[in-house]
Amino acid sequence: MLHALKSVGCRRAYIDGSFITSKQHPGDFDGCWDVEHVDVDELERQAPALLEFANRRKAQKTAYGGEMFPARGRAEPSGTVFVEFFQRDRNTGDPKGIVVIDLKDSNDYE
Repeated sequence: MLHALKSVGCRRAYIDGSFITSKQHPGDFDGCWDVEHVDVDELERQAPALLEFANRRKAQKTAYGGEMFPARGRAEPSGTVFVEFFQRDRNTGDPKGIVVIDLKDSNDYE
Protein backbone atom coordinates (compact mmCIF):
# COMPACT_ATOMS: atom_id res chain seq x y z
CA MET A 1 0.00 0.00 0.00
CA LEU A 2 2.75 2.45 0.91
CA HIS A 3 4.68 1.60 -2.25
CA ALA A 4 1.57 2.24 -4.35
CA LEU A 5 0.83 5.54 -2.61
CA LYS A 6 4.40 6.74 -2.99
CA SER A 7 4.53 5.77 -6.67
CA VAL A 8 1.54 8.03 -7.44
CA GLY A 9 2.94 11.06 -5.62
CA CYS A 10 1.67 10.66 -2.05
CA ARG A 11 4.08 12.26 0.38
CA ARG A 12 2.60 11.27 3.74
CA ALA A 13 0.49 8.51 5.29
CA TYR A 14 -0.96 8.38 8.80
CA ILE A 15 -1.41 5.05 10.60
CA ASP A 16 -3.73 4.31 13.54
CA GLY A 17 -5.49 1.26 14.95
CA SER A 18 -4.25 -1.72 16.92
CA PHE A 19 -1.23 -1.93 14.60
CA ILE A 20 0.41 0.93 16.51
CA THR A 21 -0.48 -0.22 20.01
CA SER A 22 1.46 -2.45 22.36
CA LYS A 23 -0.70 -5.44 21.40
CA GLN A 24 1.52 -8.42 20.64
CA HIS A 25 -0.73 -9.51 17.76
CA PRO A 26 -2.53 -6.47 16.34
CA GLY A 27 -5.66 -7.13 14.36
CA ASP A 28 -5.36 -4.51 11.67
CA PHE A 29 -4.50 -0.91 10.95
CA ASP A 30 -6.53 2.13 10.07
CA GLY A 31 -5.21 5.25 8.55
CA CYS A 32 -5.33 7.92 5.94
CA TRP A 33 -3.16 9.39 3.23
CA ASP A 34 -2.41 12.92 2.13
CA VAL A 35 -4.06 13.52 -1.26
CA GLU A 36 -1.93 16.53 -2.19
CA HIS A 37 0.33 15.71 -5.18
CA VAL A 38 -1.41 12.34 -5.76
CA ASP A 39 -2.22 11.37 -9.34
CA VAL A 40 -5.64 9.87 -8.61
CA ASP A 41 -6.02 8.41 -12.11
CA GLU A 42 -2.73 6.55 -11.70
CA LEU A 43 -3.77 5.41 -8.21
CA GLU A 44 -6.97 4.00 -9.73
CA ARG A 45 -4.84 2.01 -12.21
CA GLN A 46 -2.20 0.80 -9.74
CA ALA A 47 -4.14 0.29 -6.52
CA PRO A 48 -7.90 0.54 -7.09
CA ALA A 49 -8.64 -0.99 -3.67
CA LEU A 50 -7.42 2.24 -2.02
CA LEU A 51 -10.32 4.06 -3.66
CA GLU A 52 -12.92 1.37 -2.90
CA PHE A 53 -14.98 2.00 0.24
CA ALA A 54 -17.98 -0.30 -0.36
CA ASN A 55 -18.81 -3.33 1.78
CA ARG A 56 -17.04 -1.88 4.83
CA ARG A 57 -13.84 -1.50 2.79
CA LYS A 58 -13.62 -5.21 2.05
CA ALA A 59 -11.35 -4.71 -0.99
CA GLN A 60 -8.85 -2.74 1.10
CA LYS A 61 -8.90 -5.23 3.95
CA THR A 62 -8.35 -8.10 1.53
CA ALA A 63 -5.53 -6.38 -0.37
CA TYR A 64 -3.72 -4.72 2.55
CA GLY A 65 -5.02 -6.04 5.86
CA GLY A 66 -6.39 -2.67 6.92
CA GLU A 67 -8.25 0.44 5.87
CA MET A 68 -7.01 3.73 4.47
CA PHE A 69 -8.95 6.90 3.73
CA PRO A 70 -8.10 10.21 2.08
CA ALA A 71 -6.82 12.39 4.96
CA ARG A 72 -9.14 15.31 4.22
CA GLY A 73 -12.20 13.12 3.60
CA ARG A 74 -15.11 13.50 6.01
CA ALA A 75 -14.99 10.92 8.77
CA GLU A 76 -18.09 12.16 10.57
CA PRO A 77 -21.25 14.04 9.60
CA SER A 78 -20.04 16.96 11.76
CA GLY A 79 -17.24 17.53 9.23
CA THR A 80 -14.30 16.03 11.14
CA VAL A 81 -11.76 14.83 8.58
CA PHE A 82 -9.93 11.51 8.91
CA VAL A 83 -6.53 12.93 9.86
CA GLU A 84 -8.20 14.69 12.82
CA PHE A 85 -10.58 11.81 13.59
CA PHE A 86 -7.70 9.38 14.10
CA GLN A 87 -6.07 11.76 16.58
CA ARG A 88 -8.93 11.41 19.09
CA ASP A 89 -9.70 8.46 21.33
CA ARG A 90 -13.08 7.23 20.12
CA ASN A 91 -14.23 6.34 23.64
CA THR A 92 -13.10 9.40 25.57
CA GLY A 93 -12.56 12.08 22.91
CA ASP A 94 -9.10 12.74 24.37
CA PRO A 95 -6.26 13.61 21.98
CA LYS A 96 -3.92 10.76 21.03
CA GLY A 97 -1.01 10.21 18.72
CA ILE A 98 -0.86 8.50 15.37
CA VAL A 99 2.13 7.42 13.30
CA VAL A 100 3.12 9.68 10.41
CA ILE A 101 5.08 8.02 7.61
CA ASP A 102 7.04 10.39 5.39
CA LEU A 103 6.88 8.73 1.98
CA LYS A 104 8.85 11.34 0.09
CA ASP A 105 12.13 10.64 1.91
CA SER A 106 11.99 6.89 2.30
CA ASN A 107 13.08 4.26 -0.19
CA ASP A 108 11.67 1.06 1.24
CA TYR A 109 8.83 -0.07 3.49
CA GLU A 110 9.45 -3.80 3.59
